[in-house]
Amino acid sequence: MDQADLELNPPRDRLNIVFFIMVLHGIGSLMPWNMFITAKNYFVNYKLSKDYTGINTNYATNFLTWLGFAAQIPNLLFNWLNVFIQFGGNLTTRIVWGIFVQVLIFVCTVILAMTDTSAWPGVFFWITMVSVVVLNTANGIYQNSVYGMVAKLPAKYTGAVILGANVSGTFSALINFLAQYMAPNARTAAIYYFITALFVLLASFDTYFALPINRFYRYNELLNQKGINKRQLENSARGKNDTPPYWKIFRQCFPQCFNTFLVFFVTLALFPSVQSDIKNSDPNFIVPPEYYSTVMCFLTFNICALIGSTIASLIQWPSKKYLIIPVVLRILYIPLFLYCNYQPNHTTRVLPVYINNDWVYFVIAVTMAISSGYFSSLSMMYCPRTVDSQYSATAAMFGAASLITGIFTGLLFSMVMSTLVGYYI
Repeated sequence: MDQADLELNPPRDRLNIVFFIMVLHGIGSLMPWNMFITAKNYFVNYKLSKDYTGINTNYATNFLTWLGFAAQIPNLLFNWLNVFIQFGGNLTTRIVWGIFVQVLIFVCTVILAMTDTSAWPGVFFWITMVSVVVLNTANGIYQNSVYGMVAKLPAKYTGAVILGANVSGTFSALINFLAQYMAPNARTAAIYYFITALFVLLASFDTYFALPINRFYRYNELLNQKGINKRQLENSARGKNDTPPYWKIFRQCFPQCFNTFLVFFVTLALFPSVQSDIKNSDPNFIVPPEYYSTVMCFLTFNICALIGSTIASLIQWPSKKYLIIPVVLRILYIPLFLYCNYQPNHTTRVLPVYINNDWVYFVIAVTMAISSGYFSSLSMMYCPRTVDSQYSATAAMFGAASLITGIFTGLLFSMVMSTLVGYYI
């Protein structure tokens, strides 16, 4: 009777509840990465500093490099494996366990923040790295499964997850700032900061179980299941195997996977490594030098990427066929940023600075961030729609894996940017 009522009276997403739940899961899907990167001051300038440990170590110097590899390698590996091997069974099991493991790791991180580790900085460093590996392994499975879940819904809900992912960076930076401002010391600030991540993950956990209660979500699940059942009957009549034809699905969704990969590759090649090292050209610019990187890099990118994702929920242009054109053109941002006043540490710049106007650089930074949020949302929204509905979840997982691949390769490529403008000293 419930199914018949849903089919006769298709429900709407009242108050956009399901949309905002997907935004929340988007925030949670990038929470581990953003939380640990944004907490650089806590790890480098407090827990691993000479003032705290009493000794000079290389742990603080190489912390972000190690953190990047510890976070992205398992995330990359398990995103791709999760497409073919359903770790832990169905989507519900993977999402629930993925969130649960992340909650446990953040609890351990809070305990470490409360513990005096000054006598064993090396042990603290490696415990942190192992926790990051476990955290991002669980997050890789969770993130990939979220895109599989949202593929059952209309295209704008995939955009909601991307929107949340872009909100995540701004949210983490804001919470970090508030924790530092309100707390009396670095230790207390870190405790407040990581507890906030716990609340976000627990909220994601709770809202996932609230989805089956929502009529709009049940209706779309019903439509998706009916499509799957219909094709399974057709396949059984024809004697076909129920195993998804992965190669066929990948070939069909490859253009959008490539678009997703390239958008994130260009973005992560420039943000934050290159963009945070671009200095002001005019000392009298409206943004003071001490706040230049914070405002012109982190704040500008996160807000504008959020705007781009929001626009994608309202306007979808260009079409799937032509999206590759503006995505490929975004490669031009790499030389544009390098020709700005990019001054990497320990590097003597040889490449001339052609863009020495702060307002011109600001426009370039704004358009790069907006296009990143907009085109990444479009490609992820298009990806599940390039295959038969029964394979949309698998195609969405391919898209999520391409996203992580773009992030990982972009981070790797960002390491050679300084050598493109000068030489190390």
